[in-house]
Amino acid sequence: MTKHRFPLALVAALATLPAAASAGEVSLNGEGIVRYEPDSARLQFTVTAEHPDAAKASEQVSATMAEWRQAIGDYRNELDDYSDADLSVYTRMVPTREQGQDPERVSVASQTVSFSINDLDLLNPLIGEANKLGLQYHLGSHQFFHSDEQGLEREALARAIADARSRCEFVARQLDQRCGDVVTLNVNGGHRPVPMMRAESKMAGDAVSSVGPREIQATVSATFELD
Repeated sequence: MTKHRFPLALVAALATLPAAASAGEVSLNGEGIVRYEPDSARLQFTVTAEHPDAAKASEQVSATMAEWRQAIGDYRNELDDYSDADLSVYTRMVPTREQGQDPERVSVASQTVSFSINDLDLLNPLIGEANKLGLQYHLGSHQFFHSDEQGLEREALARAIADARSRCEFVARQLDQRCGDVVTLNVNGGHRPVPMMRAESKMAGDAVSSVGPREIQATVSATFELD
């Protein structure tokens, strides 16, 4: 019997090889979408009064604010992060209608109320009280949100990861292989809520009838082993 001798360097190299070579890898993307209805809102109302005397303008604003506080007494404990301390007074010039007359100086006083609500059933009653007292406000789709958006973001991310794994398993079956361990996983961008086609607030007179659905999207890039 003839014995074959191999160089020591070759023997050492063979010893470092894995018992079974990897069948390969596959890189793909996964997407997760969560659709939801906002259940909360951030609101801001402003009281404004004008008078030649700054003190008089401020008194008018204070009087309206006192009426506002009384009107929302039943809702006050449900208004989060409530603040009505933003008071400002400034002077503006009012042009005269007749030539040769000096512009009139008018003082403008304003006070802003801001808060959040986690129950949209409060929205229309609060708007109604604001309308009665002549408070100024603006409602836009960006003011509505979900009270558990972090949980929704995580759910969207979980769905994106599951989608990536599902796609890997599909590819592996086509190749008569098995989707193995994750080699790399990258989360692409954030999970910012995206208004859908019907996401704008729909106004019926002075009331909001529908906020509309939103969706949170998450995407991942993943590389899996194929066994």
